[in-house]
Amino acid sequence: MKFVSKTIVTLALLAVSLMAGAQKYNGVIDKSVAVVGGELITLSEIEQEVQMLNARGFSSDRNIRCEILENAMRSKLFLMQARLDSLSVNQEMVEAQLAQQIDQVRTALGGDDGVAEYFHKPVYKLRQEWRKQIEDNSLTQQEQQEIAKRIPEVTPFDVKQYLDTSSVDKLPVVPIKYKMSQICVYPDREAAALAVKERLLSIRERIINGEKFSTLARLYSEDTGSARKGGELGMASKSIFWPAFSDAAMSLKPGAISQIVETPDGFHIIEVLEKKGDMFNARHILLKPRYTVDDQQKAFSRLDSLKTAIADSLITFELAARLYSQDPATRTNGGQMADPNTGSAYFEIDQLKPQDYAAVKDLEPGQISEPISSLDNEGRDGNLVYKILRLDSIVPAHTATFEHDYTELLGDVRQVKQARAIEQFVEDKIKVTYIKIDPLFKDCEFELEGWKSKFTQD
Repeated sequence: MKFVSKTIVTLALLAVSLMAGAQKYNGVIDKSVAVVGGELITLSEIEQEVQMLNARGFSSDRNIRCEILENAMRSKLFLMQARLDSLSVNQEMVEAQLAQQIDQVRTALGGDDGVAEYFHKPVYKLRQEWRKQIEDNSLTQQEQQEIAKRIPEVTPFDVKQYLDTSSVDKLPVVPIKYKMSQICVYPDREAAALAVKERLLSIRERIINGEKFSTLARLYSEDTGSARKGGELGMASKSIFWPAFSDAAMSLKPGAISQIVETPDGFHIIEVLEKKGDMFNARHILLKPRYTVDDQQKAFSRLDSLKTAIADSLITFELAARLYSQDPATRTNGGQMADPNTGSAYFEIDQLKPQDYAAVKDLEPGQISEPISSLDNEGRDGNLVYKILRLDSIVPAHTATFEHDYTELLGDVRQVKQARAIEQFVEDKIKVTYIKIDPLFKDCEFELEGWKSKFTQD
């Protein structure tokens, strides 16, 4: 997923105070605070992780440093075993993850200078440290997967036992689910695109003739996040934008105004304010295609005709979808919809678009909705689409049962067994591994009791 400005990490995230819970660590010279086998964990590593979490806007209900330390000690146990098992790291994956992490932090902190000031280290040094962390994390995850693989295959007996030994209030509740099909008609995109381009060309001409880009961005841009700032996006890595957007921006000289740039979000004109390496700060004005009442009436009339033909048995819904629907993702399946995140044909309420849910919530299975305006899954916000929906079936909300939800329960039982195996591995390793924890962390409420016996004396 690419972004323009609405979801860019902002400097506001960095305003999270580093003071909370940090008082007793202030003024402590860097030192090793835990030894796990032959692996050291230093106070500076923990503090750097705190900074990283704060920079990304994360928080924790527990004492964050205690949580980081316990996670680090767990990871060392897995890491040691991964080396014994001769596991290896996919370096392409490491470099891709490292680049993403660097870009996120550089964007949040305004470039390399901001990163160096925040972490008190140059970017090249952080890159070396973070690469090592990502490699270690990869080995840790692989070892956990190896442990999970070693659990016996889950059987129907295991699922039945899980159901028989769990109280009813502990069993998973399967929410109401909807299975639906659709026939979609898009408005005249070419005409709308031509109209929005003409509007942008007019705005661009006004800027070239002396009007301020920032003033016109506030008046006209449909990217509300940047419009109130005169269209300014802030210094950010090119990798977080749509490729067409970043390519256009990187090709501009500061002060120059781009031609019209199309992305899944709409149409833009761009002014670059500053470039530094693969980062840039730019202003943009975003306009999206607009559609008329006439567009809607034409689409609704067409969809009404299809609905009537289906009701009169002149054509089946499936054939009508294959012949007339303009949604390529569903028309080849006779209109049957699938959750883009899970691939399932069944949607929970929270997974449905509000417009779609409003159209089917009062239908009986087999009934077809009136034509509605909805959104597709393109871009950040989706594009306008007109559709009729058929409610194929409803699965009422219910407590999971062996007969009706075996597949879901099978996954739940497998996850429980895997989690237990991984936790048991840690508990067993704590008992036989040389571990020492600095009393600086003696007030921590660790999840596992075994750590308590590993503190050194004051």
